[in-house]
Amino acid sequence: MPETDDALVYHLYQQGRERLEGGDPRGAAEVLELAVEHEPTKASLHETLARAYFATARIGPAREAFERALDLDPTDAYAHFCAGRCYEREGRVDAAVKHYRLACALSPREVYHERLARLQAS
Repeated sequence: MPETDDALVYHLYQQGRERLEGGDPRGAAEVLELAVEHEPTKASLHETLARAYFATARIGPAREAFERALDLDPTDAYAHFCAGRCYEREGRVDAAVKHYRLACALSPREVYHERLARLQAS
């Protein structure tokens, strides 16, 4: 990829993150979709796009984007946790538990362990 494309993708990524953090997840998704089109092999782009989708209650697309991020980086505990949240929202408890377990194995973050325990207790 030429340097100008790298700069464009980085600019789109930064703009998407700013919009997401600024409370505009729809606008963030639009910008991040462009970034993913230019650089489909960057896990961080897919993960941030997934966050934007999740924030707009587009759970199916969010799950797919988290799964794509995991295809690119299977050791991303946060993406596993968020994929688990998507599966849980879809009522697919077994898949959610699988991803929560992976998140717990990859990271000691308490919220991951709490979510897994809560789901297993229900």
